[in-house]
Amino acid sequence: MSSRVVVLDYGSGNLRSAQRAMERTGADVTVTSDPRVALEADGLVVPGVGAFSACMASLKAAGGDRVIGRRVAGGRPVLGICVGMQVLFDRGVEQADVHSEDRATEGCGEWPGTVERLRAPVVPHMGWNTVTPPEGTRLFADVDPEERFYFVHSYAVRHWEFVASSDRIPAPRVTWAEHGEPFVAAVENGPLSATQFHPEKSGDAGARVLANWVATL
Repeated sequence: MSSRVVVLDYGSGNLRSAQRAMERTGADVTVTSDPRVALEADGLVVPGVGAFSACMASLKAAGGDRVIGRRVAGGRPVLGICVGMQVLFDRGVEQADVHSEDRATEGCGEWPGTVERLRAPVVPHMGWNTVTPPEGTRLFADVDPEERFYFVHSYAVRHWEFVASSDRIPAPRVTWAEHGEPFVAAVENGPLSATQFHPEKSGDAGARVLANWVATL
C-alpha cells in the first residue's frame, strides 16, 4: 500500500512541482490546506519560497504551524523544503532593503537557530552545489558524494546550535554546504527532516532524497 503524503498548501511554494516529484516516488499524494487531512497523512511536505516573514505569516494564517507541531510531537514525519525548512527554526532575520534595519520574525521553533543572510560575494546562491552529509544519514543513502543539488536562496542557517544528545534523544544529523561560508543544507531529526535545496528540482539526486524520505514513512 502506497504511503499517503500531503503537500501543505498554505499559499507559498511550488506545490505542483513538489506534488509531481513526490508522485514519482510511488507515494499517494494530495495537495491540500485542510489541517485534518494534513494531520492524518503518513508524511507531510512543507514547501516554501520567498521571504521568511511572508511564509511564516501565511503558515500561521493557515494553521500550518500548529499542524507541524502536533505531527512532530506525535512522531509523524514532516519534510520542509527551502523556506519550508527555514521556518522550522526559532527565527528569521531579514533586511527589506539596504537602507532599512534588520527585522526578526518568529519561526515555528522546532529547532534553535537563526536564519540570516548569507555572507558571500554573490547572493542569492542560485544554482547547483554539492553537500556534505553526516555519518548515518538516511536522506542521502545511496547518493553519490559528488552529486549536486539545486539551490535558490539568499538566507540560511549559518550556525547550528542544537548539540545536546542522550541515549534516548540522538543528536540531529546535519548536512552542510558552502557558498561563501558553510551553511545548513539539510537536517534529519527524528520525524522532522528538511532541505535548504529543492529536491524536486535536483534531478536524479533529488529524486533519491525524496524516495529515501518516503521509505521512512
